[in-house]
Amino acid sequence: MFFQHIYDKSLAQASYLIGCQAKGEAIVIDAKRDIDTYVEIAKEKNLTITHITETHIHADFLSGSRELSEVTGAKMYLSDEGGVDWQYEFPHIGLKNGEVINVGNLTLKVIHTPGHTPESISFLLTDHSATDEPVMIFTGDFVFVGDIGRPDLLEKAAGITGTQETGAKEMFHSVQDFSKLPEFIQVWPGHGAGSACGKSLGSVPSSTVGYEKIRNWAFQYEEDEEGFIEYLLEGQPEPPKYFATMKKLNKEERPLLTEVPKHKKLSKDEFLKAYNSGVKVIDTRNKVDFAEAFIPESINVQGNNSFSTWMGWLVNYSEPFILVAQEEQMEDLTRKLMRIGMDQMGYIDDVKNLGLDLQTADVIDIADFKTYLNREDVQVVDVRNKTEYETVHIENAENVFVGTLEENLDKISRDKQVVIHCQSGDRAAIAYSLLKKNGFGNVKNFSGGMKEWLENDNVITK
Repeated sequence: MFFQHIYDKSLAQASYLIGCQAKGEAIVIDAKRDIDTYVEIAKEKNLTITHITETHIHADFLSGSRELSEVTGAKMYLSDEGGVDWQYEFPHIGLKNGEVINVGNLTLKVIHTPGHTPESISFLLTDHSATDEPVMIFTGDFVFVGDIGRPDLLEKAAGITGTQETGAKEMFHSVQDFSKLPEFIQVWPGHGAGSACGKSLGSVPSSTVGYEKIRNWAFQYEEDEEGFIEYLLEGQPEPPKYFATMKKLNKEERPLLTEVPKHKKLSKDEFLKAYNSGVKVIDTRNKVDFAEAFIPESINVQGNNSFSTWMGWLVNYSEPFILVAQEEQMEDLTRKLMRIGMDQMGYIDDVKNLGLDLQTADVIDIADFKTYLNREDVQVVDVRNKTEYETVHIENAENVFVGTLEENLDKISRDKQVVIHCQSGDRAAIAYSLLKKNGFGNVKNFSGGMKEWLENDNVITK
């Protein structure tokens, strides 16, 4: 058996290519949209991708299953569980609980594991050339290392009311069934630490059934369904806005993108024409470089591992945008955006030769920050998420999450001095640029954030 774990750090998302080398056949599970990765691996290992499958209709990334099928001719095997409202709406081979996919000498048994979503399935893999006992289970967003999938996304992100309680109850029973599997089976989940699909995912890529039964909180509620549901729904992070769009695009017919596109570097005149017509500018530079000189009304979303997540929070899928980025960054940024279905863009690599009056950010250190605390003429705004804020925050700071900041501008004073902060500066840089874009003049950014505040043993509120 050939096995390859493919991990996208930007979305903390795992996909898998598993092959029978004796027969030269392979299957891909939960493919990302830039599919050349799988094609190249298969070619290198003399495998033909003959099967493509998914654990569920994803919300956090745009699946590449259809692109991969288009390029390779492999058939798609997708869940037909969950009822009529949870069916894929494009041609595929349907899968039901207990059915088996044969890939050469490998078999993948389908197990219906509802909870995260109604149609969620897992795959129990057996390598028959070695043993007739199952050796791996691919759990998607069902069981993670140290956590389980959240059942509230359909309600919070997709607006399908009443689903989180039902999903939590289904998850309880799925977990009980999972715990009956042999303890030696390796667990390969769909996400790792940093994903918004759970609240406490582990950072190691895989586990075993036995280990999860010992250390995963979800397996400690054997006789307590009510306690399980309460803990599962408590403290889940806010789901990014783009999740609802991903659910729709992954379920319905859509245009395919089978190659990584190359986007145009814009001339000064091309950029200014677009900029003056209102096209959004996303500056992907480091927050320090952005602070020193930035285009008015541009938004600072650094091109790091969180880039695609924040783009999903802040950019509407119907609006074009231009990136500020270096040419050597563009392939990486394009792949990250492809994975959440964002395809429209051009770029510029310099902000200083456009004939625009650039702005500078008002960044303050911890000593200056302390002078603004507990003053009637100052509003301190913590732009971290609600759970972080409720765990610990600076006394009298107000919480307005950066991801929903533009929908809550009425909570920010236009009369007082506003001072913003986050955990360590990245989200505050985004928030600062958003406030300046929306006409807030009196804004200062304490870039050290809660990290520096706590390191200096300052007063906090819990």
